[in-house]
Amino acid sequence: MKSTSKIIEQLKHSLEVEPEILPVFSAIALQVQLELIKSQPDLKVIEQLILQDQALSSTVLRIANSVRYCGLIETTTIRSAIVRLGMAEIMQIVCAEISRRMFYSHDHTIEMLMKKLWQHSVGCAFTAGMLSPYAPLKVLQAEAFSAGLFHDIGKLHLLKVIEAKRKKNKIFDVSPETMLEIFAQLHTKQGFWLINRMKLPKMYALAARDHHLPEVDSSNTLLLLVRLANMLCHQLGLGTTADPALDVLASKEAQNLNLTEFHLEKIRKFLASNPNLFG
Repeated sequence: MKSTSKIIEQLKHSLEVEPEILPVFSAIALQVQLELIKSQPDLKVIEQLILQDQALSSTVLRIANSVRYCGLIETTTIRSAIVRLGMAEIMQIVCAEISRRMFYSHDHTIEMLMKKLWQHSVGCAFTAGMLSPYAPLKVLQAEAFSAGLFHDIGKLHLLKVIEAKRKKNKIFDVSPETMLEIFAQLHTKQGFWLINRMKLPKMYALAARDHHLPEVDSSNTLLLLVRLANMLCHQLGLGTTADPALDVLASKEAQNLNLTEFHLEKIRKFLASNPNLFG
């Protein structure tokens, strides 16, 4: 049985001395998601964004003309496809596209973890973004969404590095359980480093670094939102951790953000409306 500590030390060494593998998120898909979480999404904005992404456009049109949605007249424009499908379906399509492009691997074990990581990251992004308007100290919805999406990016980076390494070095051919141990020890520090390396705003790097700390500054509303989103997704089983008994409402984060069960249940219903997150 491989020593987890030995694997982690070798992985740390690889991360320090070799070129990094940088995860790249689709800017268009992110912008569509940010528009979708608004209380009144702008159809024109969504249309223009989808038109900028050829693959996303073709997917939307294909689904709009599928047996499930096809009407008497073929849908030939993105706008008519959006109207036919509705915003909820567009959200599912965009989420599925992110999963297909970003969180994919030819390695079955890694792909399984990537899928769970994607579900958790997207769930946290929607949760943090939708709860941000209720926070006593206002946070821009787009910032909350992005912080939720990026908070576990260290895990994605570690998976991509392990995937590349295990092709040449059998020491990295580890079980999912060992990978979870690696995440627990390395992902916050790695996420902090990676977000700084990608030159993203410092607020996202701090959220990635500090979202598991025992105590945090109660005035850091963005971090509170990410931590609460993380808890809610754990309660729902979105990701590698499932804790249905977790009392999210009783958390210091929920109390500092002045949230009620009404707010949390609204998020649960929204997330449940996207079956891609629970596959």
